[in-house]
Amino acid sequence: MGTLVRTPVFATSILVTIHVVTTLGRSYIEAGVVAAAATISIAISGPWRGRLLDRLGLRRVVAPSLLVSGVCWGLAPWVGYYALLVLVVVAGLFVVPTFSVIRQAIIAAVPEHDRRTAISLDSAALELCFMVAPAVGVWAATVWGTAPVLFVVQMVGVLAGAVLWVADPPLRADSEDGPGAVAPPRRSWMRPPFLAVCAIGAVATLVLAGSDLGFVAMMRAFGAVPELGLVLAVWGLGSLIGGLVYGALSREIPSTWLLVALGLVTAPMAFATSPVQLAVLAFVAGVLCAPTITATVAEASRLVPANARGEALGWHGSSITAGGAVGAPFAGWALDGHGPGAGFLAIAAVGVGIGLVSLLVSRRPAARAAERVDTPV
Repeated sequence: MGTLVRTPVFATSILVTIHVVTTLGRSYIEAGVVAAAATISIAISGPWRGRLLDRLGLRRVVAPSLLVSGVCWGLAPWVGYYALLVLVVVAGLFVVPTFSVIRQAIIAAVPEHDRRTAISLDSAALELCFMVAPAVGVWAATVWGTAPVLFVVQMVGVLAGAVLWVADPPLRADSEDGPGAVAPPRRSWMRPPFLAVCAIGAVATLVLAGSDLGFVAMMRAFGAVPELGLVLAVWGLGSLIGGLVYGALSREIPSTWLLVALGLVTAPMAFATSPVQLAVLAFVAGVLCAPTITATVAEASRLVPANARGEALGWHGSSITAGGAVGAPFAGWALDGHGPGAGFLAIAAVGVGIGLVSLLVSRRPAARAAERVDTPV
């Protein structure tokens, strides 16, 4: 069900971009404005919709989203540019919080010691969506046009949301308080450890979004743009395998270490000399993608009480969205100034740097605690 609900999400961004540029005849800058507006509205909606999930439960939150999304996306493919911009923003604010819902349902369905494995399996399913949805969406748009394909994709999303509403999976384990329980004050859990996990998730997605642009620049430099999809698919396959392997491990690896490793394996792609070599390095880098994000989800879910988990995962999702929004422009700045490989080096440096800083910060409280225990009274 999570795969069904979230597949349209991965096709929408590229379809809207192509729709604005080709069908509406607008510039890439204007297409970027629509994409940025949608990203910002979704990021704003995450904590808000998550808090409503905690207070009202799944059905009372999803039903209005289905109505608003259905109306907005039913009109959006057939209107002009400025009307499209408004409709996309409204739809983003009322988007069905599918990522938060599915992850909460998975967390509630398994015992805590299996939580990482279950979230890893969910991440593997997301990688399949990432690999398949954009490619199928672009192919369909070239055959039938962007407007009808965008309409069908969004209506599939609304239908999938209706299936989620009917299924109404529990968002709390039997031993946890259900929706409507008094939520703890936000200040009791939105503390440095939780904020650090959100920051790691944001930087990880900055690396991933920047890598997207880096692949485009490298393949253009090789004169092999038609093979770009294959390289991205290999990258996604590495992430899929990495997520499954990470979920099968007997011990959890902290997200800080995974972020450092993600930065280290991203840097070598800057020195690829052919599409084949880039694909091989992309596979290696992909192995760390899903585990890094999975680790932040698992850690965030442990740092907050169950009746605040929806809002917390909303904030986590917004941080990931923000990181993705920053990643491409940051990599683009490096590419414009220093050539095709510079994008990979810039985002890798940020990943390694932030990861090492997080490691140092996280060790200081532990060291102080050890001193307090060892000091004679």
